[in-house]
Formats: sequence, structure tokens, C-alpha cells
Amino acid sequence: MSHPKPVLGFAAFSGTGKTTLLKQLIPSLADRGIRVGVIKHAHHNFDIDKPDKDSYELRKAGARQLLVASGKRWALMTETDLDGDPQLESLIGRLDPDSIDLVLVEGFKHVPFTRIELHRPALGHPLLYPEDHNIIAVATDSPIDTGTLPLLDLNNVEAVSDFVLAWLNKQTDKTVA
Repeated sequence: MSHPKPVLGFAAFSGTGKTTLLKQLIPSLADRGIRVGVIKHAHHNFDIDKPDKDSYELRKAGARQLLVASGKRWALMTETDLDGDPQLESLIGRLDPDSIDLVLVEGFKHVPFTRIELHRPALGHPLLYPEDHNIIAVATDSPIDTGTLPLLDLNNVEAVSDFVLAWLNKQTDKTVA
């Protein structure tokens, strides 16, 4: 991944808790002064806009790109003709590196980049790390054998945050909170 900011992913089977963890991890990192950008993979057609809103109606009318802006935020929606998933590197390149310190990615488990695996043995899915050499740690809710990889408590967001910060410090050669 060629991006001016470190990129760290979270990979797991659906229903494992990637979004739940990120919703807790992002404020923990923000409290430590880390500005986080996030890219989330969606496996289906999705909308972030609501019917009967002007922006939705303008996009549905045929606008290929629609930028909605206020004094507090802006969002750019772009219609594509892609048959498959977008390229992660292209999506990362759309982020503003001056406004973030770290890019967290949810999903894209078939793209080679550094990530943490989330695993819940009770769900019955196989571990990803034995076949995926980009995984640097496994966060789980039960004791499991992860070989030489660090084992993180999936239910302890501060421990996961500490691991992410230690990893980030190694990537940036400077110490952050």
C-alpha cells in the first residue's frame, strides 16, 4: 500500500464484530490524539442518502458525482460502472492525508495489506492467519493458539488500542500518545 499514512485493516467473517470493535477503537485512538480515517467494504449496493432528500433525488436524477456540504462536514457520492469491488489503493488515495494520522480498513480481506484478524471460535469459522501472512495479530474472545502472533482480547478495546498505537509508532518512527 503506497499511502503517506499507515494503513491497518481488520479482517474477519461477517458477524464477528469488526464494526463493533471499530466503533469503540476509534474514540479510544482519538482520545490519544490519533486522527483516524476509515474505509469500510460493503458487499452490496448501498445508499448513504435517504429518499425524499434533495441530494438523493439529484443523484437518482443522474448526477455521476454529488457533493453535499455544510459548515460541519461534506460528503462526495460517486456513481461507478464497476463490475467488481473498487481497488482499495484507489480508495485510500481519495483520503486527505493532511487530516488523518492512520487509515483503518474494515474488510478487503483478499487484498494484501497489514491487518488484525478478529475471530470468535463460537461462530465456527476457520482462522484466517495461517493462510494470510499479512495478519500481525489475532483479536479473539476465547483463548486460542495463534502461534507466534500476538493474541489480543477482542473485548478489551484499550488493549487493542495499545497494540494499534505500538504498531503505529513503529510505522512512523515517532511516539504518539
